[in-house]
Amino acid sequence: MSSSKFQIIVLIVIGIIPVVAARYFTPTHFVSNGELVQPARPIENVELQGMDGQAVEFSSLKSKWTMIYIGNSACDKECWQNLYKMRQVRLSQGKHMRRIQYAWLLLDQAVDIAALKVRLQEHPKLQVFRGDVAAIKALSRQFVLKQGAPEDGLNRIYLIDPLGNLMMSYPADADPTGIRKDFERLLRVSQIG
Repeated sequence: MSSSKFQIIVLIVIGIIPVVAARYFTPTHFVSNGELVQPARPIENVELQGMDGQAVEFSSLKSKWTMIYIGNSACDKECWQNLYKMRQVRLSQGKHMRRIQYAWLLLDQAVDIAALKVRLQEHPKLQVFRGDVAAIKALSRQFVLKQGAPEDGLNRIYLIDPLGNLMMSYPADADPTGIRKDFERLLRVSQIG
């Protein structure tokens, strides 16, 4: 075989290898464990109240990755498990946990603040928001993922990026390991937050 034919064969093989590798060796570990919101959508600002009754803008959550849980203050077992899950996912990020915050948006108006503060002692970094009916409805509507879904059926964990965009959602029974893995990838590749 002549040297020029050999060179042509080598070039063809070199050109085919990446195509074959991409076809048969596609990594699956880039799949997110949550439900991706496509396209990511900005959450419009709403004025709420913190646990202390002081006015706070929802936009104050910008600049960090935010996990938010939306539900009633009469938190059932599933609700407490999700708040615990969010806390543990944040803590599991080690030095990157400062880039993550977690929050709870209360849908109901009748909140026993004193009793809730006692129950939340194990969540010192949890930000709790409440507000008037119009503000809560305006904000919670922005988290509805599908048209026609009930507004009050929002007992999910949502992920908001540091720019204020809703980008991912997890069902109430989501595996915390999957959420943790998603965060590890996001924090590794993201320069924001």
